[in-house]
Amino acid sequence: MQAFYSDHFVLPVPTGHRFPMAKYALLRDRLATALPEIGLHEAPAASDGELALVHTPTYIEAVVSGQLTAAQQREIGFPWSLAMVERSRRSVGATIAAARCALGDGIAANLAGGTHHAHNDRGAGFCVFNDVAVAARLMQAEWHRRHRSLLRVAVVDLDVHQGNGTAAIFSEDPTVFTLSLHGAKNFPFRKAASDLDVDLPDGCDDVDYLAALDNALEVMWRRLRNEAPGLIFYLAGADPHEGDRLGRLRLTFDGLAERDRRVFEAAGKRGIPIAFVMAGGYGRELGTTVQAQFNTFRSALAASQRWWPLVARCAS
Repeated sequence: MQAFYSDHFVLPVPTGHRFPMAKYALLRDRLATALPEIGLHEAPAASDGELALVHTPTYIEAVVSGQLTAAQQREIGFPWSLAMVERSRRSVGATIAAARCALGDGIAANLAGGTHHAHNDRGAGFCVFNDVAVAARLMQAEWHRRHRSLLRVAVVDLDVHQGNGTAAIFSEDPTVFTLSLHGAKNFPFRKAASDLDVDLPDGCDDVDYLAALDNALEVMWRRLRNEAPGLIFYLAGADPHEGDRLGRLRLTFDGLAERDRRVFEAAGKRGIPIAFVMAGGYGRELGTTVQAQFNTFRSALAASQRWWPLVARCAS
């Protein structure tokens, strides 16, 4: 299984900033030590042309040239810098690379990514460019050039915050199905409409969450029975964990691991390649987030070993 990282490109944030930038390098170090079966590769940078598959030229130029207004920077949550631009490009590039690998191997990952609050013309909520949206559009274009057929995509967003940017970008695109399970009262407070939204109450625990997930996946597969996706993007947010500062749900490590297992198994037994990204994680203790993300990779590796031959045949 292959995974792509961009933590060498550190976004400088002010002292005391609540975004846990250090988690990315910690996760990579943990994977390199404990799961050497996973190939780790530095992410390429997404080009302006690739970003323009989703984002407006005006917005791309404002980001790249440092012309974001103070209000735009506040909405994103990061001050502008050249490092912010480079890291944002690499985060998108990592998801692109993971998607390409998944289409060949069955499963692959971005150690970051999941920047689902970015809209086509603006960033928000620590998200500059929308990596999953760009990768989805690019994979569809590349697939059509190679196969002269349509690649349908599903986005399974299990970050605790609704993927409003992704939902808005694909709101009128029937070739991309968006599913989001998220905290009903959590950010963003004005949500966009996904193809399937599941609002969860504060304090939702393992049992209720997994029941909601099972129902949502059943509904998704039923709706897509005649238009099966050829690729799934999975946002495996660690922020539903009970130890997350921003999550407000009460999933345990075991609950999150079971969530991951069910998503990977659902894709694997249907022969659908899956590219997964880490999305959010804001543990009160940084090690909590890293542990939850590590567990996701452990589940993914087990799925790759069980389902890889079937998925690789279907993807070829």
